[in-house]
Amino acid sequence: MSVSCGIVGLPNSGKSTIFNALTNARALVADYPFTTIEPNVGIVNVPDERLQRLADVIKPEKVIPATLKFIDIAGLVKGASKGEGLGNKFLGHIREVDALLHVVRCFESDVSHVFETVDPRRDIEVVKLELTLADLETVGRRKEKVAKIAKSGDREAQAELSFLLRLEGHISRGSTARQFVATGEAEENLLIDLNLLTNKPVLYVANLEENGDDDCANEVLKIISEGEDAGMIKVFGKLELELQELTEEEMMQYLREVGLSESGLIRLVKASYGLLKLVTFYTTNGVELRAWSVRTGTKAPKAAGKIHGDFEKGFIKAEVISYGDFAKCGSDSKARELGLLRIEGKDYQIEDGDMVYFRFRN
Repeated sequence: MSVSCGIVGLPNSGKSTIFNALTNARALVADYPFTTIEPNVGIVNVPDERLQRLADVIKPEKVIPATLKFIDIAGLVKGASKGEGLGNKFLGHIREVDALLHVVRCFESDVSHVFETVDPRRDIEVVKLELTLADLETVGRRKEKVAKIAKSGDREAQAELSFLLRLEGHISRGSTARQFVATGEAEENLLIDLNLLTNKPVLYVANLEENGDDDCANEVLKIISEGEDAGMIKVFGKLELELQELTEEEMMQYLREVGLSESGLIRLVKASYGLLKLVTFYTTNGVELRAWSVRTGTKAPKAAGKIHGDFEKGFIKAEVISYGDFAKCGSDSKARELGLLRIEGKDYQIEDGDMVYFRFRN
């Protein structure tokens, strides 16, 4: 199952512009709300300097990078939790993604703003409020159902009801579900099962204009520092889209001229990768070199299943060498000779940068 980042924000915040720059998918961009009605989906290669260095060593016929899925979700409006705008359809699309990139408009232009003025604090609060109200409705429905069972004396239901009451109070005070402190594994699982919108990890994307100042982005940072457990990245959305029209050489030349080593989009993809708590491992058969992404803490058999289901079912062991050691050796035979290739079993957790050879029975 692939993981995905949903790009959310108010209408005309530049979501689709950033999505287009990320994916070159050319989603419709226009000066009116709800340009994006059905979510646009794009697959983006994950920038990986290590993969290129490994390719230089192995010289395979084919190199396949890890990828991330980005989904451009329709702009949210005030009252979405009550059905305004695209309402429940919008919120349903958010439930399906694993993390949120919340685009905040930080640019003045001829493109109309739904509230007529640029105000990051207000815009962020509108989105947060709608997600919070939707979560309170979810918790409320569950609480009503569990309360009936708890009255019969069912201890498990009583424990869940206590959890739901605490969670409801926590969210009602304006805190996100991801800030809620669950007591024990049972509560952690209940929180996951609720699939609350404010429990998804968030990265704020301050969408700036090329020659604008940083006041708006600084305001976003201030809002985050006041209790929001999230990060922020600055992106010049319109400029990034224009850069996609250049050749790779022309783009790099431009970035050097403005004192940057990489584009804002590359930083955004890398930040999204971290937001999803992903690590990269590599496989090669001499002909193909491939990067794979798995969640932090994924065990070897599950990682093998990313390649093929039979690998997970028949898993025997994994032969592992770190990226750094392999790059120095230049081959698995040299790594074996130096004793750098180690044997790992079913409980081994894949680490970022592992080069792995899976052994399995048919």
